[in-house]
Amino acid sequence: MTARAAEPVVVPDVGGWSRTHVALLIAGLIVAAIVRLALLPTPGLRGDLDQFVLWVHGIASGGLPRAYDQDLAFPPVMVYLWAALTAIEPALRTATDAGDPAIRALLKTPASLADIGLALGVAYALRARPGWAVAGAVGIALHPAVIDVSAWWGQYESIYVLGALIAYLLAVGGRPGWAAVALTIAVLTKPQAVPLVVPFAAWYLARFGLAGAVRFGLIGGATALVLWLPFLAAGGPLAWIGNLAEYQGGIFAVLSLRAWNPWWLVQEAVGAGEFIADGAAIAGPLTLRALGYLAALVTLGIVFLSVLRAPTPRGLALGLAAATLVTFTTLTTMHERYAFAALVFLALLLPDRRVLALWLVFSFVFTLNLLAAIPPTPEVGAALPVFGPLGVVGSIVMTGCMLASVALVIEEGRRAQASQAPETEAVPPGLKSLDRPRTRP
Repeated sequence: MTARAAEPVVVPDVGGWSRTHVALLIAGLIVAAIVRLALLPTPGLRGDLDQFVLWVHGIASGGLPRAYDQDLAFPPVMVYLWAALTAIEPALRTATDAGDPAIRALLKTPASLADIGLALGVAYALRARPGWAVAGAVGIALHPAVIDVSAWWGQYESIYVLGALIAYLLAVGGRPGWAAVALTIAVLTKPQAVPLVVPFAAWYLARFGLAGAVRFGLIGGATALVLWLPFLAAGGPLAWIGNLAEYQGGIFAVLSLRAWNPWWLVQEAVGAGEFIADGAAIAGPLTLRALGYLAALVTLGIVFLSVLRAPTPRGLALGLAAATLVTFTTLTTMHERYAFAALVFLALLLPDRRVLALWLVFSFVFTLNLLAAIPPTPEVGAALPVFGPLGVVGSIVMTGCMLASVALVIEEGRRAQASQAPETEAVPPGLKSLDRPRTRP
């Protein structure tokens, strides 16, 4: 495959920003910051926070290179981040649980800051449409699901999604080398970023041909090597893979960990309110987990081919959202929060009414899933039971959202192929198309 032909640069008109737009954006971000400051010291998911503190303690006491002597489930970017936190707050070096509110606040701060970065990234992507830019940014910054996961639970979804969003902005902005670096950082923050590689791989292949895609893949590989370098002597990468396999194959080896998807429907039907192991064979050696992998492989292949046909900013954004939702709905062992990235990548296309409708429906169901899975109060838990009819309806709607996202990216691919000029089609407001494949990072 050869690189695509050059076309004229489409430069967005960014002159429509008024003082009101700027004031609304700043006000929204200030409110978002205040909400997070109030939630940072709260217990959140205390069990997970205690585990994070133990890992941080192990990093501080054993040294960075020996971090994976523990049962650490995170790749190296999070290890660097936690090591930096011990430099900011020496108490983390001796703490063994998250009983101190100051420790909890510190652990939650990186993800909460990443939330603001996500909001600003969405605003930048939509900058040619100031009203939509403000709405998208504030919609992310004040989204209850985003606040829930980062500032209350203390999870790190927003950090890897921020890395992927930066990769997207760099890629469509003509900096594919730096985009490969940012994408690698995202993948080495949390494994949930791995499916996002699929639409990026299609985009690179369509834009730069096989040789160019390999070149940028090597840039990503070099970035990964640098990030893993301090841990190589102690066998860190292999230890991490072993830890991940133990978590996935043991602790979390169930159909769905409160994620509303088709596997939750199966669990509802046969589990009688209990989790069901995903290792059960259904036909010879074919297990439920393997069936999930097969479904994900086929559907992600469709996403790949669609982005390959439409390597536009719109096509890539749709592909990233679809890849997230495909993974969430087809794979077993999914947690309720693993669809997080779709909130952000769909927000890049909010001016499209169909995408706006999809984003609103998905946002509502995703938020309900989070609140039902880990209720903030007993009253919320009673009103939103994760099992039962609510979970059944939520799983059906979430599956519908996945199918809608795949349909949109398929349509984008067909339209681009029919036009024979996909780079000029459906460019989201605020993003310029590329005038030629650029090879410098």
